[in-house]
Amino acid sequence: MSWHPQYRSSKFRHVYGKAASKEKCYDCVPITRNVHDNHFCAVNPHFIAVVTECAGGGAFLVIPIHQTGKLDPHYPKICGHKGNVLDIKWNPFNDFVIASCSEDATVKIWDIPKHLLTRNITSPKKELLGHVRRVGLIEWHPTANNILFSSGYDYKIMIWNLDTKEAVISNPVKILDAHKDVVLSMSFNTDGSLLATACRDRKIRLIDPRAGTVLQEASYKSHRVNKVLFLGNMKKLFSTGTSRWNNRQIALWDQNDLSVPLLEEDLDGSSGLLFPFYDSDTHMLYVVGKGDGNIRYYEISPEKPYLNYLMEYRSPLPQKGIGMMPKRGLEVSACEIFRFYKLIPTKSLIEPISMIVPRRSESYQEDIYPLTTGAQPALTAQEWLNGVNKGPLLVSLRPGSGAVNSLPQFLEPEPLMKTTDLSQHQGQEGRMPLEDMQKPSEMKDSRKQLKVEEKLPKNEQMRLSNGFDIFECPPPKTENELLQMFYRQQEEIRRLRELVNQRDVQIKQLELELRNLCMDPGSY
Repeated sequence: MSWHPQYRSSKFRHVYGKAASKEKCYDCVPITRNVHDNHFCAVNPHFIAVVTECAGGGAFLVIPIHQTGKLDPHYPKICGHKGNVLDIKWNPFNDFVIASCSEDATVKIWDIPKHLLTRNITSPKKELLGHVRRVGLIEWHPTANNILFSSGYDYKIMIWNLDTKEAVISNPVKILDAHKDVVLSMSFNTDGSLLATACRDRKIRLIDPRAGTVLQEASYKSHRVNKVLFLGNMKKLFSTGTSRWNNRQIALWDQNDLSVPLLEEDLDGSSGLLFPFYDSDTHMLYVVGKGDGNIRYYEISPEKPYLNYLMEYRSPLPQKGIGMMPKRGLEVSACEIFRFYKLIPTKSLIEPISMIVPRRSESYQEDIYPLTTGAQPALTAQEWLNGVNKGPLLVSLRPGSGAVNSLPQFLEPEPLMKTTDLSQHQGQEGRMPLEDMQKPSEMKDSRKQLKVEEKLPKNEQMRLSNGFDIFECPPPKTENELLQMFYRQQEEIRRLRELVNQRDVQIKQLELELRNLCMDPGSY
């Protein structure tokens, strides 16, 4: 059994889950009461989106990730659907574009403004019309830009190319018609060349999405599958479901042979669904139970016993849905390797839960942060449709090492001195180290900077208020938040003073060297 590994060395043996403090939770959020089996939450380094309860039509909220605490009851919504919203997903290559699907049989693509929302958004950027019944699932392609998959209760999976100017797209580029019942889950392999699906007819299918052919089909009777997941490049599939005796069950499959699972294990007798999440960087698998407060986590190995049980995070508060922060949004200084956002409708609360590797050193831990998927697409939509396969573009999570976010973001919200060149450079390079931003060769006269700042576009000016960026860091609401901001500013001032002192020392050294050169007659 995977339950009791005997002697096994692993750097993730002592990973533990840590719930955020009350100040860092999102309170008074009207979480949906819909019984559809989806996450109802999507997260990226800038925003958290959550499906909400509303009268007439469907809506979801988009909250800046730093805007924690109590939510204003009149906070603007994205509310263009005529039926309940069933699924939402952020574009992996643009943190300001989100897709949603609904019971009104449409899929809509939304542009989220960079400034703080002031009114409801009702007009989508694009509308996809093709399904004849409600659309329950959407998935972005992992490596190709602007390719979206949608699955509906008409038993069809549709592939959409969003690289068009049309606001309303009625013809998908491909329709996969291989299922005889509702598709419950979709998952891509690493380069997006294969699609695994779980269907209500209890079968797992492995599909070539461009050819539309079913490569493998599992019809194993004693495992009724609900969710299926590709395990990165391990050439294995992981599924959650129920056994013949209605126990919650997990199973591991060989990608090339779906006739019998490699491993099958009953967990408990609860009735809630199990959501699987896989981290291909650490080879850790998380199993989140809907309707309970538990998160089990395992380590995957290529040899038997394949699945090594590590620990279980327990909480008395049951979760209805769950969101997951991409790796590029984690806090590497705290050795955080995964972060969940847990929806607790009984308390109208969204609670972040960090999975942390206990380390004494505060320096960057390279062994637990290998190169990870970045925010740049490896392919255009047309290249992928033409048959090209390419793995994701990888980036380092080391602070200041390169492109981490898909759009510009500052390390600290305080510095306001923006120049056009600096903002463009950050757009290409992601986060910049503060030291690079302060180089004398790149610093301008303060008067010139103020002139450039005056020329900023209106939407940029809207974001600046009382000395900080509203989007990056919303105004403090409590005395504790105000103190935290004060300490951050003090720390920033201290660092800048140290930097100025270092520059003064360098200037004095250069002056001495020049004086010595002038005094030395042998140098001429």
